[in-house]
Amino acid sequence: MKNLEIDIETYSSVNLQKSGVYRYVEAEDFEILLFGYSIDGGEVMVVDLVGEEKIPQEILDALTDDEVTKWAFNAQFERICLSRYLSYMGISLDPFYDHHPLSKEMARYLNPLSWKCSMVWSAYMGLPLSLEGVGAVLGLEKQKLTEGKDLIRYFCVPCTPTKSNGGRNRNMPSNDEEKWQRFKDYNKRDVETEMQIQQRLIKFPVPEDIWDEYHLDQEINDRGIKVDMDFVKQAIAVDEISHEKLMSAMQQLTELDNPNSVQQMKGWLAENGLETDTLSKKAVAELLKDAPEHLTEVLKLRQQLAKSSVKKYTAMENAICADSRARGMFQFYGANRTGRFAGRLVQLQNLPQNHMPDLKEARGIVKSGDYETLEMLYEDIPDTLSQLIRTAFVPKEGNKFIVADFSAIEARVLSWLAGEEWRTEVFASGGDIYCASASQMFKVPVEKHGVNGHLRQKGKISELALGYGGSVGALKAMGALEMGLEEEELKPLVNAWRASNPNIVKFWWDVDRVVKKCIKENKSQETHNIKFHCMSGMLFIVLPSGRQLAYVKPRIGENIFGGESVTYEGVGGTKKWERIESYGPKFVENIVQAISRDILMYAMKTLRTCNIVAHVHDEVIIEADPRMSIDSVCEQMSRVPPWAKGLLLNADGYECDFYKKD
Repeated sequence: MKNLEIDIETYSSVNLQKSGVYRYVEAEDFEILLFGYSIDGGEVMVVDLVGEEKIPQEILDALTDDEVTKWAFNAQFERICLSRYLSYMGISLDPFYDHHPLSKEMARYLNPLSWKCSMVWSAYMGLPLSLEGVGAVLGLEKQKLTEGKDLIRYFCVPCTPTKSNGGRNRNMPSNDEEKWQRFKDYNKRDVETEMQIQQRLIKFPVPEDIWDEYHLDQEINDRGIKVDMDFVKQAIAVDEISHEKLMSAMQQLTELDNPNSVQQMKGWLAENGLETDTLSKKAVAELLKDAPEHLTEVLKLRQQLAKSSVKKYTAMENAICADSRARGMFQFYGANRTGRFAGRLVQLQNLPQNHMPDLKEARGIVKSGDYETLEMLYEDIPDTLSQLIRTAFVPKEGNKFIVADFSAIEARVLSWLAGEEWRTEVFASGGDIYCASASQMFKVPVEKHGVNGHLRQKGKISELALGYGGSVGALKAMGALEMGLEEEELKPLVNAWRASNPNIVKFWWDVDRVVKKCIKENKSQETHNIKFHCMSGMLFIVLPSGRQLAYVKPRIGENIFGGESVTYEGVGGTKKWERIESYGPKFVENIVQAISRDILMYAMKTLRTCNIVAHVHDEVIIEADPRMSIDSVCEQMSRVPPWAKGLLLNADGYECDFYKKD
């Protein structure tokens, strides 16, 4: 046996979407219902574990044999569920980590090294992240049975007790034997579909180093990150008290039944002489600038009530495992246009920042549950709780966090690729790219907190908004007007930035030209050490690392201005599979972000033995022994991959007893 294809159906009273698979399998009522499998592409067999059939011994042996490759679509689910199943049966998983010693937090799960995931393969090819979606795009004969969702709802999750179902809270096979047979057929069909996907993608194998990255990702997900649950519980309790008080104050001021209702609030504001189409965060901030005094208090209360980031505490509570660690928070290849990670469950990728100087003190007051002191010291409790969210993540006892991140990684990669020498010199001398950019744009010296320091902000916003072809709209989206820039300043700012960075502008349009040429002539092209080729209805962009970005069914179309544009199929802004339009600067954005991701992965591989517990964009969080040095971690991160000669990297970091933004 070389390959074992697996698909399982399970039951648990824990909500999988909210809690993730690691918490899901800890439920006392968790069980595997059906085990579908195929050995080396042979006939698909379904084991009915509810009907007291047993998984054959050779299959059980294969699950713990590193020489047999286990395949599944979203293999993490199968691997974690089967880890739990084997532990029920008294089969120890510890020996399978002997050759790759890892922390005890991970020893409860099957070693990921012998697992591969056809969802990762699909994502690598620019395809959807669902089995149903991939089947539809590839036009497979045996697509995922569409009635599957109904069957899963019937057998895999608790049901509401009613008179007609005899008051039961779970459906068993005996409650509908015909449905159960259809469920077994569905399980079999899933295995067949997974095998067909692999057959269809066989010409485009995932490189072994990507599988190595996937295995590292699984190790980090298995390890998890510790959460201070005493603090989280108190934060939730404080938020409830705060919410009640805010609602009560709002009701007194407005006499509305539900001041949280957008319709009621808009109506009340209109009656009081303030018309608005929306009560979005941005809109309320704008209204506050000119609102009469008697409405200001209501709008401020509205802002506080609308603070949704505190829901992150509830998300932590849902995802937490029995050992107080949150696991499964990273989706490998979740952003399949670039191969970057996506956040899951608590979503570390979009946590609010913290700017409070007394973070530790505020955290201590919340943890003690002292609402009165909190209310006395902090005017805006929802904002305080929001800023404290990061601090809920803590290292295990006796350890510290080392947080290290790359400095201006995208700006460095973009400058390196485009050959924008003046920028590279700034990085080489350890200069501030925002000051240097402003200086280049306005032809005067700019120093942070020094001469012409007020121009640094214009340099910063230009750097963040304009590197990928953005114009006035991009500056506005980045908050240029809120920062005090005037509307008439924006276009000259765009022109000044582009004039200062002619090689970057040239890079955009070189990429635009070669992509179009590649699609039209079906011939390989190259520019700026990036290769482009079309094959089997796909456009591939080959990065310096050797990794490929894939674009499905590329075509030359027409944009809204009547010019030529490139289109391809992918998951668009509507989260649906659709035709997406792109052009040079947008491809450059994909390329730069993808290379930045490859650099992060290279650094994470060099730090593999250092207990990485989380990573966010260009940042790595390590649960470290007190003796580990921050300098050695930053030095390791700053090592330039062999495929990126000439790129200048720099990493900075800090140590902390709880996670925060330094």
